[in-house]
Amino acid sequence: MKENKYDDNTFFQKYSQMSRSQKGLQGAGEWETLRRLLPDFKGKRVLDLGCGYGWHCIYAMENGASSAVGVDISRKMLETAKEKTYFPEIEYICRPIEEVDFPEESFDIILSSLALHYVVDYENLIKKIYKMLKHGGNLVFTVEHPVFTAYGTQEWHYNENGEILHFPVDNYYYEGKRTAVFLGEKVIKYHRTLTTYLNTLLMNGFTIKNIVEPQPPQDMMDVPGMKDEMRRPMMLIVSARKIK
Repeated sequence: MKENKYDDNTFFQKYSQMSRSQKGLQGAGEWETLRRLLPDFKGKRVLDLGCGYGWHCIYAMENGASSAVGVDISRKMLETAKEKTYFPEIEYICRPIEEVDFPEESFDIILSSLALHYVVDYENLIKKIYKMLKHGGNLVFTVEHPVFTAYGTQEWHYNENGEILHFPVDNYYYEGKRTAVFLGEKVIKYHRTLTTYLNTLLMNGFTIKNIVEPQPPQDMMDVPGMKDEMRRPMMLIVSARKIK
């Protein structure tokens, strides 16, 4: 059974209070960087893996996509997504993203935002994505940076005065399951190296277009804790294209 913390009432309520939940894409620190890497949506068929509230599906339609499919394991997430969606061309499916398997060349663009680090078998999913994309189609995804996931706890180390000393990085090359604390709750994630994220794409028919480690935007620097995000990378953005 795939882990689904987002249908837990307590966890979902905490998540709903986050800036990215209340403000949408503008509340996500990585959004302006990600937006610049997105392909042209005009007339394109789009799949969003781990769609959450459906923000990226809605954005795709607002920018000319012909249709969009959002997939998420969380029933609560999709209920909220449907409430926010005003495009009949968007379809939402409640399913683990690992189990998605559309026919060959079903989509022009596949997106995934902060979801692939929850997937056990990354390569198998990349193979499916390759099959589902049209020739020349684009894959754009964000994940938690391998530096951020390596140690597991994802917590700063503090001194006796509660001041940040450093962020721990350990066991980097030992890929696999990690237990992190997110919104005060234990969450299972899967660490993999930067080499694995990128070479898996190259070995399965993709060419890499962009690799970006997004920095916090200047207009969010007044948000508590945001300046500390300059001390280590938290996210990784990858843009790739199906070439074979």
